[in-house]
Amino acid sequence: MSQVTQKSQKGDYRSDLDVRWCSGCGDYHVLSALSAAWARCGIPKENIALISGIGCSSRLPYYCSTYGFHSIHGRAPTIALGLKITRPELSVWVITGDGDGLSIGANHLVHLCRRNPNITVLLFNNEIYGLTKGQASPTSRQGLTTRSAPRGSLERPLEALPLAISSGATFVARVVDTDLALMRRVFQQAHEHQGTSFVEIYTNCVIFNDGAFHRIEKRTQRPDHALTLQEGQPLVFGKNKNQALIWRDFKPEAVKLPTSHPLIHHDPSREDPLYAYALSRCQFPHTPLALGVLRQIIRPTYEQQIQQQREQDDSQSFAELLAQGSFVTSPKAQNHLSAPSS
Repeated sequence: MSQVTQKSQKGDYRSDLDVRWCSGCGDYHVLSALSAAWARCGIPKENIALISGIGCSSRLPYYCSTYGFHSIHGRAPTIALGLKITRPELSVWVITGDGDGLSIGANHLVHLCRRNPNITVLLFNNEIYGLTKGQASPTSRQGLTTRSAPRGSLERPLEALPLAISSGATFVARVVDTDLALMRRVFQQAHEHQGTSFVEIYTNCVIFNDGAFHRIEKRTQRPDHALTLQEGQPLVFGKNKNQALIWRDFKPEAVKLPTSHPLIHHDPSREDPLYAYALSRCQFPHTPLALGVLRQIIRPTYEQQIQQQREQDDSQSFAELLAQGSFVTSPKAQNHLSAPSS
């Protein structure tokens, strides 16, 4: 990997193409925060690879002066995994949306998380199909009236973070497009994490689903409706820090302070995923929405394990490798293979 010879600026990572998102789209904020995070990390732009799918969010590689690949619908995780295996030194990012990543691409996303390659997934969630003009997406809220559901969507929405946690992602976070400081910090942490980083970004679609996140978009309203997680700090929220999130009967509950119940201090490194999973499902009005890093644990990456296998297998021939495995070593299989054909 090439060395940084001078301090990077976020403008170094922007291409000269005109940005083709609707005026007021939250994706502009994500592009700005991501460029700033790269500059803070000092990543040489020739070492960044953006792999996107189909959708408004997936245009992002065009607007970055990095390497990129605009793939087909839902297949960005698979292409990114192949790239990371062959070029492990690259900083690989998957750019996807709630329609692209959680519909046709959901299967690929699940298996990327469980394999734990050192790849960062940024999932833009505006709870609508924006590029194809306003159909209900997998994350659209029940009852939402859209062009594909004129009487209201009947389907329960798919929740991105619980899916990522249960699939094995080792870094899981959520941010909102209007909080640039939090986005920059989380993007930087996601890059520095060794393993699959999954970041859900709430982005406002001003054309087809405007105001979907109105309770947390504005800085003045966010403290009462969201809990910004800080490692080692108690789960306290509210404009006056007068509320807390506690666990009662194995589920989160919002209570007024002071309380006799012991306060919980945020620890994203818990190996047991139940804590992070419970946080990921917190929703207004019963509990505040959890923002920031919910889970961060250390496990071997997929490419590290592949390299270990290669080093162990160097002394074996290809025929010897093929002869290994339960099928060939099974006595019944051996008899079958050695029996003459009729």
